[in-house]
Amino acid sequence: MPPAPETVEVDFITPRHLAGGGDPAWITIPLHRACGWSHGDDPLMPRVLLSSPGQKALLHLEPEPDGQWWTLHHAAEPDRPAWYASFGARTPVELIAAATDALTDPAPPTDAACDPYEPLRQIGWSPYGGIGLVSPDRTAYIERLGRPGTPGAWSVTVTLGLNQKVWHARFSEHTPARLVTAFTAALADRAPVARTDSVHSLPTRDPSVVTRRTTDVLAVYVAGALEERVRTLAARRTSPPTGPVPSRQPPAKNSRSR
Repeated sequence: MPPAPETVEVDFITPRHLAGGGDPAWITIPLHRACGWSHGDDPLMPRVLLSSPGQKALLHLEPEPDGQWWTLHHAAEPDRPAWYASFGARTPVELIAAATDALTDPAPPTDAACDPYEPLRQIGWSPYGGIGLVSPDRTAYIERLGRPGTPGAWSVTVTLGLNQKVWHARFSEHTPARLVTAFTAALADRAPVARTDSVHSLPTRDPSVVTRRTTDVLAVYVAGALEERVRTLAARRTSPPTGPVPSRQPPAKNSRSR
């Protein structure tokens, strides 16, 4: 009798902004394999540096106890000054990946068609402080900084109570609106995100704040989710990815309840 298929215990978390950071490979490997970004190699430093094919964009991932772990810098272009985006350690990788996917999209929408507030309004975020929006559970806030008539940087903050900041994301004033909108659309998505390390990554396990559904997922699906993501992104271009890649990021389907 053949052995039973190997399974992995996976937690599906909502709301996604309180799911913890997740696997950085969800961002870095597709950028390298599907989008052609190159990476440096410094085994003595706990950091990742990825640069776009045209060397206009640089993604920097480095543990910063008192700062942002992820920083995306983009050089100036004829129609846009230089800009940057940064994300705290517990920013879910699904949200950051939405922004990097938008950056590498070969057929992006125009900025004029993008309103970063709109995806959040559609799911019931309400006005906050006269300059932003707050989530229905009051744990997430977004605002556009700057003086009236001179829009500035976008700021997204997730907190638990008054004194516990979970993560912060910032998009400088010249960041393309399509990137910020991709980020807020991912933030607005009510679908749960999968985590295999939620015991250590969740900022809270309070059931009144976070819903956690635990299931056993076939290991083959867990291993194949990142590979499928690479294939999907590579399909936007003419050059397909090469070589298999392992992943700890499971899909949000094909699971069986415990």
